[in-house]
Amino acid sequence: MGAMTAIVLPDGTLDLAHRLADAAGGVIRPYFRTPVSVDDKADESPVTVADREAEMVMRTLLLAERPDDGVVGEEHGTVNPGADWVWVLDPIDGTKSFITGMPTFGTLIALLHKGVPVLGIIDQPISGERWVGVSGQRSTLNGRDISVRACAGLGQAVAFTTDPALFTGDDSAAWGRLNAAVKMRRYSADCYAYGLLATGFVDVVCEAGMKLYDFAAVVPVIQGAGGIITDWQGGPLGQTSDGHILAAGDARSHAEAMQRLKG
Repeated sequence: MGAMTAIVLPDGTLDLAHRLADAAGGVIRPYFRTPVSVDDKADESPVTVADREAEMVMRTLLLAERPDDGVVGEEHGTVNPGADWVWVLDPIDGTKSFITGMPTFGTLIALLHKGVPVLGIIDQPISGERWVGVSGQRSTLNGRDISVRACAGLGQAVAFTTDPALFTGDDSAAWGRLNAAVKMRRYSADCYAYGLLATGFVDVVCEAGMKLYDFAAVVPVIQGAGGIITDWQGGPLGQTSDGHILAAGDARSHAEAMQRLKG
């Protein structure tokens, strides 16, 4: 489950992805640590004016430059999802961190080719960190090559999940088994945890209930750093995934974590 066969991106695609991240960051930064108004969405998750405006500036750019591509966004819906090339946008992944002044949220930008994530950006506009993954290439952090670290087993592993309260029913029991096996566990990093995994500081990230815009961008970043990211059964992630995510830097830790999740 390492890096897949490289897909040739249309000319200018990576540059456009960087400009999307630049544009979103330009909207988000002035709102950070200000008394920004927060609304509750239908699923009771918070959303701010910063989320909505950051996604809109990205969609406007895509409409101007890649009008035939599909777009899936967290805040403003889906356009042309059956296109060969579909952009997936999460303007602020980690809105709870954003509204509490924690700089561990990120802007997620992914490009799918026929349903498979082939380009991903995790951008932290406050710290100025940008992870980039492109199918068939080495992932980078601010232009420098990065790689995951070795971890022989869960007994040596640092594991992240966003919030253990997000696991319900059987998922909660599964997380409990994984949680009991690891050396250290940390919370509340959202997409930032995947960046840390790709850079060799974290060993496992486990989530449930994720939407496409939560995970699509992190897939190429993890794979291009030498890591593994699948669903809980070990299957590849894409447009039809069920939202159960297991990422690891080392195949041994990933296999052991899957066994724990299965019980």
